[in-house]
Amino acid sequence: MLASGLLVGVALGAIMQRGRFCVTGMMRDVFLQKKGRGLVALFIVISVHAVGLAALTSLGVIAPDYRTFQPAAVIVGGFIFGLSIVLAGGCASGTWYRSAEGLVGSWFALIFYGLSAAAMKNGVLHPFETWMRQWDTGWTTLPQTFGIPAWWFAIALSLATAWAAHHYLTEDAVRPKVSLQQPWYKKALHPYTAGALIGLLGVIAWPLSAATGRNDGLGITTPTAHTVSYVTTADPKFLNWGTLLVLGLLVGAFIAAKASGEFRVRVPDATTTVRSIVGGVGMGVGAALAGGCTVGNGMVQTSLFSYQGWVALGFIAFGVYVGSKIWLKPSAVAAPTAAGTYSTEDSIHSAEDAVLTTSSAGGFQVATGLITVPAAQKKVTKARPVGPGRYKLDTLGAVCPFPLIEAKDAISELDDGEKLVIDFDCTQATESIPQWAADNGHAVEGFVQNRDAGWEITVVKNAAR
Repeated sequence: MLASGLLVGVALGAIMQRGRFCVTGMMRDVFLQKKGRGLVALFIVISVHAVGLAALTSLGVIAPDYRTFQPAAVIVGGFIFGLSIVLAGGCASGTWYRSAEGLVGSWFALIFYGLSAAAMKNGVLHPFETWMRQWDTGWTTLPQTFGIPAWWFAIALSLATAWAAHHYLTEDAVRPKVSLQQPWYKKALHPYTAGALIGLLGVIAWPLSAATGRNDGLGITTPTAHTVSYVTTADPKFLNWGTLLVLGLLVGAFIAAKASGEFRVRVPDATTTVRSIVGGVGMGVGAALAGGCTVGNGMVQTSLFSYQGWVALGFIAFGVYVGSKIWLKPSAVAAPTAAGTYSTEDSIHSAEDAVLTTSSAGGFQVATGLITVPAAQKKVTKARPVGPGRYKLDTLGAVCPFPLIEAKDAISELDDGEKLVIDFDCTQATESIPQWAADNGHAVEGFVQNRDAGWEITVVKNAAR
């Protein structure tokens, strides 16, 4: 039965990779783009999961152990986790599947996430976790508090989520469709489809996991900690259904990325590496304190309507909000980027530190510093002119959401009708940039994949209005 964990993980990894499913990005978009479209996908997961778990519990197939609410640990842990996933560039499951796409920065984040989670659960930091958990309210779930079946909460949440999904789908239906011309197996999953599939996997996962003695469903933090513990100690108790789940997630995401031409090894610069490491450490500490990450708390405990799940999710969102305000800012100018690397350093460097350098990339001369355009031409610092009314923005190597942040800033310098050609290699940006263009009345003139994990999109400012 342990092998079922591996199979569920493979399916989960493939779905998350093809659906670009990352809760960090969903929450971030609420604050960066003032849109809740992506967050609805998370509530689809919770709703499908909630209905399925209510059914399995009612039928006696599963018997969940409901966790008591320990407010200090959950609130502090949730906030730390939210801050940290902004630094790391992805949530726990997102870090696993981005590692499978070849982002070396995610490898660093994943390693230190596992190490810090293991230290909290089984090692030197465990006394701190125990001390934080001493304040316990004894509260478990909303259904138990109010004395009504979980079905009522599941149905109410499902109806609200269905309304929100219908709203955004109707809104999107009247907009021009922008998509890459690709064979079906390379096309991305709609996030709502991905959400429904992940919710179903979560329902299937619980009885399969329980059959091996692990009375829980999908989870990332404890399995990641167990993976590290197994690698370092070879203790067979750490090789369990959850361990195979996360290893399967990595395998499934790699297969999906490789098959769709979205795998390429991308090596981070020093600044991004440090951010990934710090973010990974914070993720492990925060998730261990809160009792789970955006999967264990944000998808599973919320589906049980536990106090822990919903309070943790709220404070994760608050942490993402604060982290976005601190770290997610456009650069003053395009920053130097060495060939074959990606960098978020441009978000903290000032214009006076930039210099004019050029390098060849994709057949174009790419300006990587401050660009001075002759007086007869309009000066554009974010993008370089490549023809009349046409400018090029190179964000190759920039981790999400920086391609979108830089594109928004660059297009603000253009006149209506002028074109911005954006080069990027962040997988999530294949969805976020076209959606941003549609939301803001910009037209997309061309959108192509020009190499493995590399895309070019041409946005015409205000042409769609």
